[in-house]
Formats: sequence, structure tokens, C-alpha cells
Amino acid sequence: MNRPLRDVPARVPDLVPALTAALDGTGPAVRVLDDPSPGPAVDVPDQVALVVRTSGSSGRARDVMLPAAALRASAEATAARLAGPGAWLLALPTHHVAGLQVVLRALLAGGEPTTLPEGPFRAAGFVEAAHATTAGPGPHYTSLVPTQLVRVLDAPAATDAAREFDAVLVGGAACPAPLLARAHAAGLHVVTTYGMTETCGGCVYDGRPLDGVTVAVDAEQRVSLSGPVLAAGYLHRPDLDATTFTTSAGRRWLRTADRGRLDDGVLHVLGRLDDVLVTGGVKVDPLAVEELLGAAPGVREVCVVGVPDQHWGQSVVAVVVTQDGTAPPLTQLRATVAAALGPASAPRQVLVVDELPVRGPGKPDRRAVARLAAQLMPGPPAR
Repeated sequence: MNRPLRDVPARVPDLVPALTAALDGTGPAVRVLDDPSPGPAVDVPDQVALVVRTSGSSGRARDVMLPAAALRASAEATAARLAGPGAWLLALPTHHVAGLQVVLRALLAGGEPTTLPEGPFRAAGFVEAAHATTAGPGPHYTSLVPTQLVRVLDAPAATDAAREFDAVLVGGAACPAPLLARAHAAGLHVVTTYGMTETCGGCVYDGRPLDGVTVAVDAEQRVSLSGPVLAAGYLHRPDLDATTFTTSAGRRWLRTADRGRLDDGVLHVLGRLDDVLVTGGVKVDPLAVEELLGAAPGVREVCVVGVPDQHWGQSVVAVVVTQDGTAPPLTQLRATVAAALGPASAPRQVLVVDELPVRGPGKPDRRAVARLAAQLMPGPPAR
């Protein structure tokens, strides 16, 4: 059987009644859009409560169908891993799964999330909303992306406010080790999350899968995920269903595009399979380079990309956001990376920008960063 799908604007007052009815079956399924425009009537399978539009790394939009049972399983597993159901501060856009999950977790805990003031993320607005959230009964939670965490840590009042949360989930993009260490040193209860729209958001916390979730890594380092949190599939995209979801030994799996390794059951995400750079015939892992560069003095954010080069095929370029807008010394950065990862991984240029292009809630848009780097390249790269 099918049920109708209703497009809803990404505003909490509109979302709360629509999501409540979608979850309990008294209303249509919901697709949350940033700027919904009238479209043709669409039906989805009866078990689907929520449809989330995501572009992924390819930039091509696709609608992910999330069953009510999967959404509940995700929220319950999160509560079990943390300190139980609690009050949530919403700091993420609700047309992405991470923001929607904050709303859903709050609803399933019997309340509504506190929201930030409208407009860009500001430390002052975070402080105000955090105080409102933590003033009530707990536990108290919020969910941020790494760029937001940087801004919180840069503002003492925001850091103090964040310290009052029982958990600050950080996901949407890899959280650099130096940033994570800085947050822990400041006394924040940070929990790193890994997941995607197809798993109802984060399903691996601090490297360990939530209850009911299984992680596997194959010989090519591809990460696959299984469990009750999986999506039902893609709306009107059987071609994607066939290549993304597989069944093995009676168990359904999601084949991600991510590389990883398992150490004693702990997942370490190494980046995307298609993010590996090749320079001079040598493979370079951009995430590993970013971890090193992120620890350099004054570097707040970094994205390492490949720019076409007639000599090397791809030239390794680091695009950074720094504390004072000054470029860190290239020679020193190259020496640090070369000593740890080999000379091929050493960036041949370091470009300073005010902010990194992003897609979704805070995830660096590597394609856009690579285009920006190609435009900003000052001349022949270092040899």
C-alpha cells in the first residue's frame, strides 16, 4: 500500500505537526524542502514517514525514503548510547537529515527543540539558545558541524554554554583531531558521529556502531552498514537502489562511498573512495594531509584538493582558513607532511581563503574548493 507525500517548508512550526502525524500514521509522509514549490502529487510506500532530499558528492539530487521504524530505531539507539531521551538545541538546517533528527529526537522524547535565532550561526545566538535549553529538565544535547564547533570554541561565552550539554554531537564532516582535542581540553562532552541520510543520520558514535548497527569494511576499504536504521531506498530511482543497497546472507546492507578501517571494532573513516589524489603516479590521502595541516599554528580549517598540473597530473594544494588571514609557511608545512606521509603528499601550494565552500550542513565541497584553488593559484607550484 502507498501513502501520499506532502512537501513541507523547513520551519520548525510547520515541521512539528507534520512529522508527528507522519510518524504515527495519521498524516501523509513528509518531504522537507528548503524552498518547497508546488509539484505533482506523489505517493510513497506506506512504511515511509520521511523523505529527505540530498545531493551527495555527485551534486545530483536524490530523495531518500526513511521508514518510521528506522527513524524510531535511530532515535532510540541514540538515547541508549547517550544519557537517555532529553532536551535538544537545534543548530542545524532542518532540510538535512542531521537537523531533522534533532527535531525527531526531541519529539520522541516528548518535547520540541529549542531553536537558534534566524540567520547565520553566531556565538551570541548559540549562548542564548543554549541557556534556554539547559535551564529545563535534562539530559541536554545539541548537534553541530565542525565549523560551528570552531566558532563555539573561539568565543569564551559560547564555550561555557556548550560545556553545560551532556553531549555535543559533531558530524556532517570529519572532525579534525586538533579540533577534537581542543574541544575535550575545554571540557566539552563531544561525541563524533558518522552516518548519512541513508542511515537516518549518524549511526556510528565515536567509532562504535549504535545498538543494532553493523559495520563492515571490505578489501578495498569500502565501508558498508547494516541495521534497522537503513532507508527504504530512493524515490523513483530503482537504478540507485540496485547499486547502493545489497543483500548478503539475508541481511540488507548499504554500500557507502567511504573508505575506512576497523580496529578492534572501532571504525576509522579515511575519506571517500573518489577523493584519493594521484600526483606523479603516487596516491595521496587528502584526509591524512588535512589532519597534519589542521594542527599547524593558526590554521582553523583546511581542505586538501588536487589541481590539474602538466607535470604531476594533479598538484596537491591546501586551501586553508587561518586565524589572522596569514598564510602559514609553505616550506615548514611541506617538511611536516613529507616526514609523516612522504614527499608526494606535501602540498605544493597553500592558499588562504575567508571560508571554505560547503555543501549540506558544513561539509566541505571538494569540487568547489578545487575550482576555487585553480582560480587562486598564483603561478607554477612548488617542485
